[in-house]
Amino acid sequence: MLKVQRFFIYLSYDGTRYHGWQVQPNGITVQEEIERALSTLLRQKTEIVGAGRTDAGVHARLMVAHFDTDVAIDEGQLTYKLNRFLPHDIAIKKIEKVDNELHARFSATSRTYHYYVHTAKNPFARAYSWETSYPLDFPKMNLAAQALLTTTDFAAFCKSGSDVKTTLCNVTKACWNEIGEGRWYFEISANRFLRNMVRAVVGTLIEVGRGRMSVEEFAEVIKSGSRSNAGESMPANALFLEDVKYPSTPRST
Repeated sequence: MLKVQRFFIYLSYDGTRYHGWQVQPNGITVQEEIERALSTLLRQKTEIVGAGRTDAGVHARLMVAHFDTDVAIDEGQLTYKLNRFLPHDIAIKKIEKVDNELHARFSATSRTYHYYVHTAKNPFARAYSWETSYPLDFPKMNLAAQALLTTTDFAAFCKSGSDVKTTLCNVTKACWNEIGEGRWYFEISANRFLRNMVRAVVGTLIEVGRGRMSVEEFAEVIKSGSRSNAGESMPANALFLEDVKYPSTPRST
């Protein structure tokens, strides 16, 4: 019998029809779909652990998950077969064997999210971007966003009632980027994120962009640690998990 080996799965998905990443008692999830397909192909119950837990409707250009098995597999063939089994809105990029100590969630050193916004009616952007009918001051929003780099406690942007043990995060990047006329995205990278954190941050920055909150008031919202002082949570359809980083670890042999 082979010893148990760990494999990383690199994948992307359109989260529109899913109730998030994590298995839920009522509602289909991305994790559930992959575990079902893996268990069928490996002919044994196989569970996976993801790098994060995206909410309902949120997408991922890159999600990483790991699974353990004592079944001999060909990574290329398993990638091909999984893509044949899985629905059209989940795509497996590659599968690779890694050191058994490497963990998809706890070994990740950073995660990056993008939130997309367009400022004019666009029938081709509407499914994956938030449309606004009022002008936004993006330079001012960028100025306010710099306050995210000088704090560690993000309680003000944590979903009420969350059972997290700590609201401390290390944000290393936070900025708005223009990708075309009237099209922007907010990029934020951190070692970890709280539930609903990115959408709450964007909602509060939108208040700054509309002139309803000053740069100084945005900084005060962070210091307050109160979710009620921050802006609304933005719609999920415009949010993408873009990247997950790991230490430079040699491939297992």
